[in-house]
Amino acid sequence: MTLQEYDYARESPSKLAASCLLLALTMKNLGGWTPTLEYYSGYRSQDLHPLVKRLNFLLTYQPRDKLKAVRTKYSHRVFFEVAKIPPMDMLKLEEKLKSC
Repeated sequence: MTLQEYDYARESPSKLAASCLLLALTMKNLGGWTPTLEYYSGYRSQDLHPLVKRLNFLLTYQPRDKLKAVRTKYSHRVFFEVAKIPPMDMLKLEEKLKSC
């Protein structure tokens, strides 16, 4: 989804990928940012929090009438229907990120 948003073009691809992974882990309650993830990504959890919040905001308040190709693609069962997973409430996300 970030490919369609100019605001994310200035983010480094590795930081964007790490933030997406942290958001996914948080959304699915699969644990937090481990020392192994920190070592191999080069990012501390705290460094990713602002971008994780922006990504969740993008999922929450996206325009539904334009640029539907990505959402349609990832709504298919081949991709485990990940586009249908509801975004996290911003306050709950904030609480979970504080515990990471």
